[in-house]
Amino acid sequence: MSPVNILERISIDPPFKKIYHRLGFKKKTTELTAQQQKETDLFIEEALSFITLKGCALRAVIKKNDGSNVVIVGDVNWESKQLSRFLGDCPEALLMGATAGSAIMEAIADKTKNDNLSAAVVYDATASEMTDAALDWLMAYLNSQLRREGKNLLPRRFSAGYGDFKLENQKSIHHLLEMQKIGVAISSNFILRPEKTVTAITGIWK
Repeated sequence: MSPVNILERISIDPPFKKIYHRLGFKKKTTELTAQQQKETDLFIEEALSFITLKGCALRAVIKKNDGSNVVIVGDVNWESKQLSRFLGDCPEALLMGATAGSAIMEAIADKTKNDNLSAAVVYDATASEMTDAALDWLMAYLNSQLRREGKNLLPRRFSAGYGDFKLENQKSIHHLLEMQKIGVAISSNFILRPEKTVTAITGIWK
């Protein structure tokens, strides 16, 4: 198993279109006044000032994939037919994690406490989309390295809590990725903290 790749700072352009879409604005059906867009853009910029994206990634050999269970290094066994089918014949897996940090969650709580719900909602959407975009960036970054070996990542990713891949598997993912090094903890019911934190698994194939 390769060592965990810790990225203390991920710099990406904000995905404005996705943020607006998450907020419920649709280009052909939702009309925004110039003032509404100005205010929303301002809230997005404010939110970005509170976000510090960090990430981690781990490349692991798949020791067994029998259609029902996926076993990786350290004898970590994930019981999931859907994950097994997703990874298929991939000989390796890539585990990834990304977080927007705790400051943005404190800012959202502060806006909510002060009844500035418009700002809180935009902050929340911005943090969610930035965290997802950080995973996109990680995949692109690591894919460029893998191509030197004649390998590629699967184009999609799979997360704990989806389908029959139980949320409790988040515990082993958190441990393997050493997510405490990027300030991420996990609760007794397998929820990652800070809230705007995501993990995912994808396959590596030749």
